[in-house]
Formats: sequence, structure tokens, C-alpha cells
Amino acid sequence: MPAALLWGLAVFCFVSSITPGPNNIMLMTSGVNFGVRRTMPHMLGVGFGFTAMVAGVGLGLAGVIARYPGFLAALRWIGAAYMVWLAIKLARAAPVRAGDARGRPMTFLQAAAFQWVNPKAWIMALTAVATYTDPADYTRTVLFVAAMFGVVNLPCISTWVVFGTALRGALQRPAVLRAFNWTMGLLLIASLYPVFTE
Repeated sequence: MPAALLWGLAVFCFVSSITPGPNNIMLMTSGVNFGVRRTMPHMLGVGFGFTAMVAGVGLGLAGVIARYPGFLAALRWIGAAYMVWLAIKLARAAPVRAGDARGRPMTFLQAAAFQWVNPKAWIMALTAVATYTDPADYTRTVLFVAAMFGVVNLPCISTWVVFGTALRGALQRPAVLRAFNWTMGLLLIASLYPVFTE
């Protein structure tokens, strides 16, 4: 891959991974409510799940989507409905106290599966595959793009977890935490703006 294209891919991976979106909003909220250690499976599920999604989109699903455009539209609306449900769950989350088994962060598999209904993840994956792969060496460059996301994405999303954990002290009062959770729920719904305006 030419150096200019490699640099462009690295910047794209960084900017698309570090900016607010459904994954980062949920990871920050999990950091606030559960801390870094308990959020680790969620964070790893996002990182590995999205890397696998980029590879999957590049190695086969892009052709299915091109042939059946209704598939992506249906997936987009199913994902939007699921994210609205998650936003309501986030907003209504009660404060989690030490030893409280009722509050559970997202698991590795739940977070990995979530990538397939996350509209921002689809946009990122399709854009990366369409822009940064070489038709003359397609399979290798698809795997390279996926690997680049794997390397860049995890540190980016972990900053949101750490930031959320740093906010825990400021959000000790239940009323403040409740306001934070409602704000994050509304931001999660707001992140669906491109879905509702297309």
C-alpha cells in the first residue's frame, strides 16, 4: 500500500474510532457505571467485533449489499430500533453499588454482535473497504484495512471508558448520575440522525 494511502487509512481509522458514536457513548456510560475492569469485555467485544465486521464486509457482504440494497436498509432500521431500546435502558439505569449483581455491563459477545446493527459501524466499514482497498490485491488489502482498524480502534475506544471512569467521583449523587444517564441515552438516539434523515 502506498505511503500516502496508508497514512490516509490510519487517519480515517483514528478519526472514525475516536469521535462520538453509539459504541463510544455506551462505553463511556459503562465506564461511569461499572469502571474499567468490568467494562473490559464490552470494550474488547467492540474492538474485535468491529475488526471482524470490516473483514466480513470486505470479503463478501459488500457484494450482497450491492445486489440487494434493501438488505442494508432493513438492517439500518432494525439497528435503529435496537439502539432506541438501548438508549431507554441506559437512561433508566439505576446507580450500581459495589457488590450489586443486578447491574451488568455488556458482555464480549453482546458488544461484538452489536456492531452488525450499529449504523455508524456499517458506514465506517463500507467506507473503509470502498476507499482503501486495491482491486488488484483485494483480499490482502481488505485484511490489512481490518487489521489497521484492530490496531487503531481499541486504544481510541478505551479512552472513552477511562474518561467515563474518571467521571465516577463527580457522579456519586444518584440525581446527578440519573441526569448523566438520561443525557447519554438522548445522545445515543441523536447519533441515529443520519438514519432518520436519509
